[in-house]
Amino acid sequence: MSYPIELIRHSLAHVMAAAVKKLHPDIKFAGGPAIENGFYYDFDTDYRFSEDDFEKIEKEMRDLIKSNGRFEQRIVSLEEAKELFHDQPYKMEWLNEYDANGEKLSVYSFRDFTDLCRGPHVESSKDLPRDAFKIRSVAGAYWKGDSKNKMLQRIYVDAFASKEELDEFLKMQEEAAKRDNRKLGKEMDLFHFEPEYAPGAVFWHDKGFKVYRRLIEYLRMRQERAGYLEISTPSIMDRCLWERSGHWAKYGAHNYSGTTQDGKVFCVKPMSCPGGMLVFGQGIKSYKDLPLYLAEFGKVCRYEAAGGLSGLMRVREFTQDDAHIFCTEEQLEDEVVKVLRFIKDIYNKFGFEKIMMKLATRPLSEFRIGSDEVWDKAEGALKHALDANGIEYEIAENDAAFYGPKIDNYLKDSMGRVWQCGTVQLDMNLPERFDLSYIGEDGEKHRPIMLHRALLGSIERFFGVLLESTGGNLPLWLSPEPVVVVPVSEKYREYADSIVADLRDAGVYARADLRDEKVNYKIRELSLAKTPIIAVVGEKEQNDKTVTLRKLGIDAQEVVALNDFVRQMVDAVKMPA
Repeated sequence: MSYPIELIRHSLAHVMAAAVKKLHPDIKFAGGPAIENGFYYDFDTDYRFSEDDFEKIEKEMRDLIKSNGRFEQRIVSLEEAKELFHDQPYKMEWLNEYDANGEKLSVYSFRDFTDLCRGPHVESSKDLPRDAFKIRSVAGAYWKGDSKNKMLQRIYVDAFASKEELDEFLKMQEEAAKRDNRKLGKEMDLFHFEPEYAPGAVFWHDKGFKVYRRLIEYLRMRQERAGYLEISTPSIMDRCLWERSGHWAKYGAHNYSGTTQDGKVFCVKPMSCPGGMLVFGQGIKSYKDLPLYLAEFGKVCRYEAAGGLSGLMRVREFTQDDAHIFCTEEQLEDEVVKVLRFIKDIYNKFGFEKIMMKLATRPLSEFRIGSDEVWDKAEGALKHALDANGIEYEIAENDAAFYGPKIDNYLKDSMGRVWQCGTVQLDMNLPERFDLSYIGEDGEKHRPIMLHRALLGSIERFFGVLLESTGGNLPLWLSPEPVVVVPVSEKYREYADSIVADLRDAGVYARADLRDEKVNYKIRELSLAKTPIIAVVGEKEQNDKTVTLRKLGIDAQEVVALNDFVRQMVDAVKMPA
């Protein structure tokens, strides 16, 4: 019988828990779901798992699978469940918080391991692959994701339905390691991190900062053409502002804050929305002013647990290409669709063709503000905008922002990995909290609807995604050094300098590599740094007013007249329209 991969992964998670229990009988279990590409399970033990344990656990798992043990379900009462798990504190905590209302609970047993689980599972371990899983890593994870709770050990496992699928995945992972943004950042001299002094914050080098600025320049150009106004709001504001917006109550633990000498508490900006609303609130707005687009490249800071930081992909300080669109209810659908098309076109220009969308619905009541009626209306409006325009999407339940539902955009990179980047979020709550209004056609005050919008999401994260997807071979218009001119000896330095001057006068960044090294050494170094075009010049090139070009990834060399080369480069480095 063939089982869905999620069922196989979920069942393998139980097998791994049983294997770990056999190796460490006194271990305490938290839980572990199937996830993309595999599963994980959280354990509490004084024993510290390491890579040395992986092979032992995998062998035990294979032995258990060979035993053809059955996955047996039992339906028990709350009292029976507490008796079963009396020596498992994490299961007991869950049971003590569970409001059963007479409802029975499901438990599954596999060999000597029993777990609270709704199921389903495969019928027997004989239905599971013996050679299509591999332990990837072990990491720290707080119980319930709360840093106030105990740190558990989370074992991650890659798991597939066949060995062929696992081998293909591991091969892709090897390639991903070569493309890791931190590795490329070092090789290309783009950026670095200082975990001791500023964990989760980027130290941009000249080359990396050129790309960072170019990304912002491109977005700024596109936004200005689309009618956006650009604003800038303070980086540090009084805590009372974040209390008014609701950010403090819902995400206060993620804010950076401090008390000044006058006893006031100020927060470093975790997001730009309140500042944008304060700008909208200046002066009287008319319905004729709407829709009003206020954009901000806001640098924001949010505390992320140290274990969650990951190069450019997850940082504590980053730049959002944020915007807030204020519109009427009648304009809402057009504005949502306009943003989604804007995001799609931006991604296409960077070479990302596969874009997926997810409609995120309201989180649990303790994690949101506003009435159910407002949420019903907001979710219905986004769903209608998607359906009425034939836009494909999935539902992401309970994943909305605390103030409203959202449509998140996910792009697929060249290796098939999926990344959440841009978003459009519908907010009917914060305009109410900030008492925003406009004068309608009837001469009366009306409440605007606000859309939170990000195209790339985070400049840092998108940079990381683009870097890894291209393997560092950035589009020529984004490259920090599109051209490096290499003279074959000191005699041709003056010619190399003149070429650099011609290119720079034409608006193309270039430099000459004048190091006292052999030409082949320089070419190898520049190729490792992903320099797109290396222009080699010597006696023949100087006499003929030409350059010999070596293009990244192309073995053949090309000789081009200098004037033609400059014209070609001017066109090549233009931003896409």
